[in-house]
Amino acid sequence: MTTNAAIFGELLRHFREAALLTQEALARQIPCDRSLVARVEAGTRVPQDTFAKRADEVLGTGGALGRLWGLVDWYPQVEHPDWFRRRAEMDAEAVALREYQVLVVPGLLQTEDYARALLSQTMTGTEVEEKVRARLSRQQRFMADGGPLYAAVLDESCLRQVVGAAAVMRDQCAHLVAVGQRSNIRIQLAPADRPGAVRPTTSMSLIELPDGRRWVYSESLSQGHFADDPAVFTRLSQTYDVLRADALAAPESAAWIGEAMKGYERTHDQARTQRSQVDQEQLQRQRRRQLHRSRPRFPHRRPRS
Repeated sequence: MTTNAAIFGELLRHFREAALLTQEALARQIPCDRSLVARVEAGTRVPQDTFAKRADEVLGTGGALGRLWGLVDWYPQVEHPDWFRRRAEMDAEAVALREYQVLVVPGLLQTEDYARALLSQTMTGTEVEEKVRARLSRQQRFMADGGPLYAAVLDESCLRQVVGAAAVMRDQCAHLVAVGQRSNIRIQLAPADRPGAVRPTTSMSLIELPDGRRWVYSESLSQGHFADDPAVFTRLSQTYDVLRADALAAPESAAWIGEAMKGYERTHDQARTQRSQVDQEQLQRQRRRQLHRSRPRFPHRRPRS
């Protein structure tokens, strides 16, 4: 059966070839890794909407890829853990969501590679892929045009703690900068060196639903916690508003995240250079061994006694 991802990938391939671009050339202009373009075209990777819109610009499609991305139900069959299903249902109808996150980037802002690297720390195989699919399914509503308000304050530790390789963190930072430009999304950073900043001791979400109900959500290691007490919501909402006021403004936060992205890019380039040097040294050793084995061997004459 042809999947939605496969249809999108075939259309992308059509427009790319019509523009006489290789996968590498398209990747440079988006920008992204060539492997991402290859996987999207093969239908094995669900693209972000920012990828679709940038591809439209580069390929001159008149917005065809972006429109298709918005029409497709990318995750028609996903399973959430029982304890998280209630939160996922709230995300599907929330009119406003405000979050504070420590240590890791919140799920609604994670790239596929970041989510996979994070989940791989505690699970393996098909379970990882199922959880990645479920996590990305929650993002689509917030990333679509006209999506609900989503405000996220990220503690600096979210970007300091490396999840996966430097390239994963580089792409995650780039994604944060890109989605932070959407009209319904605001991303702010809370630097560690801000004197007097009031910070909650744990991550939390403030969720507002269409019927006027308001919920506070937080997580422990293996369980979600909900509270709908108006007094609790009001108290934590005030804490959150003070936190947002103390954090960097959205443009300053984007600049800070951009600098972090450049730092991870340098780290990635250095690691790639070191790997290349090691590969060259190993290749030279192998060639020297082959040359030594291929030399003609002459018998040594022993001196007569």
